[in-house]
Amino acid sequence: MNSTLLTRALAISLAMAPLATLAQFAPPQNVLQLSASATVDAPQDLLSLSLATRREGTDANAVQSQLKTALEAALDEARKTAQPGQMDVRSGHFGLTPRYEQGRVNGWQGSAEVILEGRDFARITQTAARIQSMTVSHLNFGLSREQRAKVESDAQAQAIERFKAKAAELAKGFGFAGYSLREVSVNANDMVSPIPRPMAMSKAASADIPLPVEAGKATVSVTVSGSVQLK
Repeated sequence: MNSTLLTRALAISLAMAPLATLAQFAPPQNVLQLSASATVDAPQDLLSLSLATRREGTDANAVQSQLKTALEAALDEARKTAQPGQMDVRSGHFGLTPRYEQGRVNGWQGSAEVILEGRDFARITQTAARIQSMTVSHLNFGLSREQRAKVESDAQAQAIERFKAKAAELAKGFGFAGYSLREVSVNANDMVSPIPRPMAMSKAASADIPLPVEAGKATVSVTVSGSVQLK
């Protein structure tokens, strides 16, 4: 090949290079973005009940010792009826803070907490009623791991079916025979209704009377979103 032909070939090759690059990064055609959601209601089957006590005094060691004694007594009583999954027992917050007057420390105050959590509501409230060294501070309801997984799986299956049906319907509406999946994401969240309110320190436990409780429902929502290629 002589120099003239070689120069022309190089010129044509260089001229076509940007076109090839543009074709490579050209936006895809006939791509549809969409999403679909599904929600499932489920009874809350998990109770978390906190018991706490407060102490104060002028000597930090004495206050800490009183809290430790109360905590050990509560844990000892709770462990008697503990059962994995039905009622788990753990210690919660434990701490001391100084008390000030006119800018100087004039004493100490502190609190200790025990948490009873599980699916056996009766066992939890009856145990709390027997603990004399602490009183109920607050409680919360929720979904156990097993219940959450089941409900989320149900909502996810419904959301996926709705996504597929919506994609097929839109493809047909735009005059296409079908679609293929390009990318997809699945997101789940749950909402609790009603939202439990914190309780003031209750004397129900010290009277050896189980605290009456009633769980509400949780709503688990799953959203499937993504893009499809119309065909």
